Amino acid sequence: MPIAAIAADFHRRFGHEPLLVRAPGRINLIGEHTDYNDGLVLPAAINKEIFFAVGLNGSDTVRLVSFDKADAYDVAVADVAPSKHLWANYLLGVVAQFQKHGVAVPGFDCVFGGNVPMGAGMSSSAAIECGLAFALNELLHTGFDRMTLAKMGQQAEHTYAGVMSGLMDQFASLHGRAGHVVRLDCRSFDYEYFPFAADQYHLVLCNSGVKHSLASSEYNKRRQECTQGVAVLQKTHPEIKSLRDATLAQVEAAHDAMGDVVYRRCRYVVQENQRVQEACDALKANDMAAVGQAMFGSHAGLRDDYQVSCPELDALVEMARPLPGVLGARMMGGGFGGCTINLVAVAEVDAFVAAMEKAFELRYHDKLETYHTVIVGGVSELRDATVAA
Repeated sequence: MPIAAIAADFHRRFGHEPLLVRAPGRINLIGEHTDYNDGLVLPAAINKEIFFAVGLNGSDTVRLVSFDKADAYDVAVADVAPSKHLWANYLLGVVAQFQKHGVAVPGFDCVFGGNVPMGAGMSSSAAIECGLAFALNELLHTGFDRMTLAKMGQQAEHTYAGVMSGLMDQFASLHGRAGHVVRLDCRSFDYEYFPFAADQYHLVLCNSGVKHSLASSEYNKRRQECTQGVAVLQKTHPEIKSLRDATLAQVEAAHDAMGDVVYRRCRYVVQENQRVQEACDALKANDMAAVGQAMFGSHAGLRDDYQVSCPELDALVEMARPLPGVLGARMMGGGFGGCTINLVAVAEVDAFVAAMEKAFELRYHDKLETYHTVIVGGVSELRDATVAA
C-alpha cells in the first residue's frame, strides 16, 4: 500500500501536514519462545510494513484512524485507557507509556495502515506500537533511544493488549538492518548483526491459513510452565534466574521433580538457545545448510516439546522438506497457526512456491498464500509520500 494513500487520507480528514513513518514487521530465523525466557533470538525486519501519518493537532484529543478497517477512535489525552476498539489499544498503550515516562502527551492525529498480514506471525502489533512510538518521539523531541522505544512498545502490549510478549518483535521492528539478521540477547539486551546471504538464499513464508491469537491462553500458559520449571531448578541451583541460566544436564536431572510437561517445555528452550548460537556460527561461515538444519530442529522442538504447532504447520514443513533448494523450514511466531519460514535457494524459489501451492491445494482444497520477503531496515521517517511498499 502506498504511503501516499495514508497521507492523502490524513490531509482529507485533518487538513494539516503529518510526519510520515514506516514500521516493518519481522521474521524470526530461529529462536522461538526464547525471548521471555531471557534467551537468544535471531530476527530481521522485512518489507511487510505499517505506514503512519501522525501530526500534533493543538488540542487535548487523540484522534486515531485505522485506514484498513475504515474505523476511527477519539479520546481525550487525560482519559487514555484500554478501549473496546481492540485495534486502538496498541496505539493507546504507547500513549500511556509516554505518559508513564513523564511526557505530557498533547493531542495528535494518526492515520495508519499497511500490508503486514494480521495473524500470520509477522508481528503487525509490534509494527503498530513501534511506528507510533517513533513518531511521537520525533514530534515531541523526547529523545528516547530505540531500545527504550522497543521496551515501551512491549509494555504497551502487556498492559493494553494483555499479551505478555517478549521484546523480540518490537526490537526487530526498530533495530532491523537491510541484508542482516540480528541476534538479540534478551537477558543483557546486547545485540549483534549477521549478514544473510540474500544473493544466494531467500526466506519465503507460507501461510497455514489458521488464524492464531497471541492473546490465547496457551501463550501465557507456556510462560507459566517455564516459570514453574525455573522454580524447580532453583531448589537445587539457586543461582538460576531464568531458563537462560540452565544447562540441559540440569533440566534432565530435574525431570521427575518438574513432571513431564514442564520438563519438555524447559528442554525445548535450552536446546533452542543452543540452536540460535549454532545458526549464528553457521551464518558467519556462510554454511547455510547448517542454518537450515537448525531450523528443522527448531520446528521439531516446537511441535513435540513446546507443543505450539498445529497440523497445518507440520504439513507445510513436511511438504517443503524434500523440495529442491530447500535448506530448512519451521513454524514461525507464537504458534497455533500463522506461517512457516522456509530457507530456499534463489534459483528454486519460483518452483518451490508452485510446488507448495499444488501440494497445499491437494491436501486442503484451498489456495496457499506465500510471502517472498526482503530484509529491510528498521522503523524510519519517510520523506516522500509517493514512496510505496
